[in-house]
Amino acid sequence: MNSHSLRTLYFLRTVFSVIWAILLSVFVKTNHPIASILFVAYPAWDVFATYLDIKANPPYASKTPQYVNAVIGILTTIGVALALQKGVPEALMVFGAWAIITGLIQLVLGLRRRRELNGQWPMILSGGQSMLAGGAFIFMAHSQPWASTAWPAMRLSALFTS
Repeated sequence: MNSHSLRTLYFLRTVFSVIWAILLSVFVKTNHPIASILFVAYPAWDVFATYLDIKANPPYASKTPQYVNAVIGILTTIGVALALQKGVPEALMVFGAWAIITGLIQLVLGLRRRRELNGQWPMILSGGQSMLAGGAFIFMAHSQPWASTAWPAMRLSALFTS
């Protein structure tokens, strides 16, 4: 594929993250099971987007960063689901750490590709935005007066009892 396909993919990733953030802000207060689904779905979406990234790259390009990102995304999907069983702060910390790590991978990969393919700004911006959002999630986990029993409906088990 070409640089246009990769720019389109990273523009879609950015749009998805904005829509996801809007949905989360709406449902976190009104529908905790949907908010839980959103927390688990985002890293799963990222794995799918990484798969599309791998397919869009030229065959000669190294895909190691994308494979690493996919593995991290799979582990994070599982980690967030498990952390939601314990509480919201734990899920926010797992989610935030994932966003920082994968944002850094996207940022570095975008900067590297910029030299080869030109114009990787959507990927660079998406990576930077992920890192900032990850820091915000970790900050929220530590700054809110969460109790381990807070938002019991937000726990993953609520998905199966609703």
